[in-house]
Amino acid sequence: MRNIVLDCELTEEFKWMHPCYTFEKKNIVLIHGFKEYCALLFHKGALLQDAHGILIQQTENVQAARQIRFTNVQEIVKMETILKAYIYEAIEVEKAGLEVKFKKQKEFIIPEELQNKFDEIPAFKTAFEALTPGRQRAYIHYFSQPKQSKTRESRVEKYIQQILNGKGLNDCTCGLSQKQPNCDGSHKSFDKKIN
Repeated sequence: MRNIVLDCELTEEFKWMHPCYTFEKKNIVLIHGFKEYCALLFHKGALLQDAHGILIQQTENVQAARQIRFTNVQEIVKMETILKAYIYEAIEVEKAGLEVKFKKQKEFIIPEELQNKFDEIPAFKTAFEALTPGRQRAYIHYFSQPKQSKTRESRVEKYIQQILNGKGLNDCTCGLSQKQPNCDGSHKSFDKKIN
C-alpha cells in the first residue's frame, strides 16, 4: 500500500502514530492497521465521488474522513489502479481548496446537564466554546451517552477543570505523554513509580 501511495508523489510523514501522506503539507491519506483489517484513510473522503462505492465512514460521528479497508495483500494489489485514482482525486480536492462542511455546534444536542453548568459557570461555557469543533463534539457525545441524568451530570462535573484548561476529552493533562496532545497513558507508569 505504501508503494502505491508513494507512486502518487505524496510526501511521507509520520502523524498520529501512522504513516501519513501529504501534498504541500496538507494531509491526503493515512495508512493504519486494526486487528481485523488495514485501511487507507482519506482525510477529506466525504468530498470524493466514490465511483466504486468502496469508501467507509468509520462511525456516524466521523464527518470528513473515509476509509478503504483491506484484509489481505491481494486485495490491495488488485485495486492498485482504483486506489491511485482515489488518491489523485483527493489531491485535486486539496488543490481546489475544498473543505468539508461540518455540522454546526447548534446541530448537536447539548445535554441538559451540560447546559445547566454553562448557565451556572459562564467561564465554563466560554472555555467550551473556545475548544475546536471536534473536541466539543467528543465531549457532547461522551456526556450524552449515559441514560441516567445523574451519570451525565457526574461526567460533566469530572471534566469541568479539563475544559477550563482548554483540553479535549482525550488530551494529555499531565504533560508526560510522548504522543501530545493525546494521552498515551504515560501518567499510569509515573503513578506506579511514585506509589
